[in-house]
Amino acid sequence: MPTERIIPGEIRIFLNHIYEYKKGVRNMVLYTMNKEYEEFAVRRLKSQKISYMIQEVGTSKINLFFGKSECMKAMRHIIIRPLNQLTAEEDFILGTMLGYDLCQQCKRYCSKKESIKIAV
Repeated sequence: MPTERIIPGEIRIFLNHIYEYKKGVRNMVLYTMNKEYEEFAVRRLKSQKISYMIQEVGTSKINLFFGKSECMKAMRHIIIRPLNQLTAEEDFILGTMLGYDLCQQCKRYCSKKESIKIAV
């Protein structure tokens, strides 16, 4: 009887992100995943010649950004600290580049700017 190979859910989601990227659904992806899958993910991205960037998130997770090289080049200038420390403008740019709904990004941006005014 053949051994059934079980693919972890996190890997399936990662592979689906690659599929969507390759089909042109997305220009760039941000996927937060368990660090234990980092080696697999990097190997897959390199084998498919997909530009990527990794950001540590604590001791057990990573933010894996990947996509078109021009997008990744811009990301390397923007993502220079943890995502929760981005300015409202950097957060807006990131969300827009990831293809998040523009109106929702505008609401998020305004909300962040308003909370800064209140805090000051």
